[in-house]
Amino acid sequence: MARTAEKRGKEETAKAEKKVKATGQPTGGARGGITAPVTPSADLAEIVGKDALPRSEVVSKVWAYIKEHKLQDEKDKRQINGDAKLSKIFGKKSASMFEMNKHLSGHLTAAKKD
Repeated sequence: MARTAEKRGKEETAKAEKKVKATGQPTGGARGGITAPVTPSADLAEIVGKDALPRSEVVSKVWAYIKEHKLQDEKDKRQINGDAKLSKIFGKKSASMFEMNKHLSGHLTAAKKD
């Protein structure tokens, strides 16, 4: 019989608690991948701000900017028509929503750990 998501979650929590007790160090939470803080380039900072923030938050802020300035193509909502700021990020006048993350990654660097 397959485990339910709830049971699997409880087992993983118990395993993590056991590891914390054994090592004496807190887990610190998930801070890798999409949740790891990144620093935007100067061009991208014009849209999302200059502070380090998770990649997921960068994408959310870029989408908010796109919607606020009505930059989605009227006929094909998957296409983003860049204004002066977004064209610097995309390296061209227009990009599809599927290639947006590729263009954003060139403007993000891993935040330095203190």
